[in-house]
Amino acid sequence: MLFADRTSSHMFRANQLRLWLSSVAYLFLCELRRVALAGTDHDHAQCSTIRLHLLKTAASVLVSTRRILVRLPHSFPFWDLWKSAFSTLSTA
Repeated sequence: MLFADRTSSHMFRANQLRLWLSSVAYLFLCELRRVALAGTDHDHAQCSTIRLHLLKTAASVLVSTRRILVRLPHSFPFWDLWKSAFSTLSTA
């Protein structure tokens, strides 16, 4: 559920790298679910649901020397979930 298409290669190293990156992404989403989404209604959500609700957002990211500012749109439907997940991760 992490990749949208199949882009296999004839070379072993390319397939090995894709498998490694997919495994790292899956572990990241499992830890995100376990730590940041504990106690919410997304704590047993599938990877595609977490990806759609939390990671695939139209955000504006501004980077300065002291901080990173993420601006979400006003019409973002999962604002409370994103804010609680971010605050949980920033305190952990």
